[in-house]
Amino acid sequence: MTGATYKVSAYRWAVLGATMAVNFTIQTLWISYAPVTGSAAAFYGVGEGAVGLFSMAFMIAFLPLSIPASWLIDRIGFAKAVGIGAVATGVFGLLRGLSGSSYALALAATWGVAAAQPLLLNAWTKMPAAWFPERERATAVGLTTIANLAGTALGLALTPVLAERLALPAIQLRYGSAAAAAALLFVLVAREKPALPPDESASRERALVLDGLKGALRLPAFRRYLLLAFVGMGVFNGIATWIEAIVRPRGVAPSEAGLLGALMLAGGLAGAALLPPVSDRSGRRKPFIVGGLAFASLALLALSLSPGFPTIAASAIALGFFLVAVSPIGMQYAAETARPAPEGATNGLVSLAGQASVALVWAMEAINRASGSFTVSLVSCAVLLALSALLATLLKEP
Repeated sequence: MTGATYKVSAYRWAVLGATMAVNFTIQTLWISYAPVTGSAAAFYGVGEGAVGLFSMAFMIAFLPLSIPASWLIDRIGFAKAVGIGAVATGVFGLLRGLSGSSYALALAATWGVAAAQPLLLNAWTKMPAAWFPERERATAVGLTTIANLAGTALGLALTPVLAERLALPAIQLRYGSAAAAAALLFVLVAREKPALPPDESASRERALVLDGLKGALRLPAFRRYLLLAFVGMGVFNGIATWIEAIVRPRGVAPSEAGLLGALMLAGGLAGAALLPPVSDRSGRRKPFIVGGLAFASLALLALSLSPGFPTIAASAIALGFFLVAVSPIGMQYAAETARPAPEGATNGLVSLAGQASVALVWAMEAINRASGSFTVSLVSCAVLLALSALLATLLKEP
């Protein structure tokens, strides 16, 4: 085998950048109602639970669509599949901005964006498997995670500021326009694979999707990680969805609530930037998963009991740093553990487990209604994270 058999292409960074752009914009669309829950409820004339549906729709739609999306990604390739999802995100994002004061139309457009999301999220490990050498793949997934988090942070921090001078439809139209621009960029830039694979692992044949899924689900380590993803993403999505309602009783204004969400995600950006490359260089995944979940549990407990903005903010940053960093490392762990299952399939199963955590998001609000406070549900989630860290000690390095 000659040295020319494999080549790491510099164009991989352009493809990664385009992938990051579409993930950035869809996350802004997902979270942009959460920091203005109260004013959005007044604008549409609905209850706050109905506004929460703008965020939960993404998790609900993911449940039936994740496996078909994974099949499509592995069938036609990530470039075409993600391109379809990106274009749909732009179109429905624009339609949401044009829906005016109609809650029904805005929600219908939201379901359209939500239906496109699995095509984007389930390709996170598929693209690096084609373009990046194995030693860089957790880093590539980490950078996509950073884009995902940055989009969420923008929606949390910018929306309350824009809401002071713009109506909700005008805000959504701006976000939809950004999504349409990102879709155009992806269609123009993305390619399925380089002329030569980056290393030997990228040239291996993968199992068929159905056989790969069956094989992955037979593995105890893979099943354990699915449970960890369910808890971790459920906690993250729950806090992001109900952030304003969580801190409102402590005297935190909507603009400050959006800032808290952004600070949590800023911590996540740092964690996703720093820890996956260290995991790549060390060749280990398990210590980072165990440690991330354990420290996230402590940070969430501190956030649950903190009385004032400074301590809440510090706890949110720590929670984001440790909890979010687990995601890209864990996704790569799942892909490596389940080989030869296709990356789109394993990525889809992990994302499906995470989005199924909409049950935790709903339970947090239900407990809040019953107890009159989010403290009970937050402490319960901290306990779940601690138990997840214990479960992660049973994982085996791939």
